[in-house]
Amino acid sequence: MDYQNPEHLTSVEALNDSLEDPNLRIFDTSVILAPSGHGYEVKSGIDDYRNAHIPGAGFIDLAAAWADTSSSLRFTLPTPAALAEAIGASGISADNQVVLYSSGHLMWATRAWWLLNYAGHRNISVLNGNFTAWQTAGLPTNSGDEVYPQAHFEAKPDSARFADVAEVQAGMHGAVCTINSLSRSLYEGTGDFYYQRRGHIPGSKLVYYDSLLENEYFLPAEALTKALEAQGTLSADRVITYCGGGIAATLDAFACLLCGQNEVAVYDGSMSEWVADETRPLTVGAEP
Repeated sequence: MDYQNPEHLTSVEALNDSLEDPNLRIFDTSVILAPSGHGYEVKSGIDDYRNAHIPGAGFIDLAAAWADTSSSLRFTLPTPAALAEAIGASGISADNQVVLYSSGHLMWATRAWWLLNYAGHRNISVLNGNFTAWQTAGLPTNSGDEVYPQAHFEAKPDSARFADVAEVQAGMHGAVCTINSLSRSLYEGTGDFYYQRRGHIPGSKLVYYDSLLENEYFLPAEALTKALEAQGTLSADRVITYCGGGIAATLDAFACLLCGQNEVAVYDGSMSEWVADETRPLTVGAEP
């Protein structure tokens, strides 16, 4: 059994064979998160990139360059024009083949993939196994900075790739399959760490993002399909994924696409936005 949309993933072997392709654009997308109070402290992963990266790879700063930094929420989706400018500044045109990975968690690569896909790019893939797989294979790395020439990119945004708070509220009672991508303790509201208020959006089900990976590879197609459909994601008419700030949710959403569920969106504001309004309800415990 294979993924329904295997083109969204690239293997280490295939990438290594393509390194000399002048049309190829490779990027490290890593961000470092450190728990701080009831949130996270965000630090760029550029130092790790400069220490070692895949030959030819550039660096995408998801926290600053590919986000609306005027928002009170981290990693907020920029306007289509601002995102298009950031994509072009990274050296990506609509004609380039793009491969994304992270020297940290794979969710940063899926976040960058989701932004590019939303903006209308259609030749993008995530490196399965992440940078760890590249290093484990004993393949060469470079250090320092590498920058692609600036390109022109015109955004053709697909608004269905993101959900706003109004759509999430409307879908709370079964109109859509809403998926919480966080850990069980965050979902149930039982752990020491939580987002200002404990619990999850009423009606949402749990699919912990790390449960969809094994050693930084996506689960094989049969196992991934089983894990997703256990919560009804693949048979639903519409799926919305959310997490703390719209990052881990892209990994669940990306997995849905891999397995053929194309009607899937990420709630960009996620819990960071939801909990800020005391009138928005939360459910504590294991039940949706």
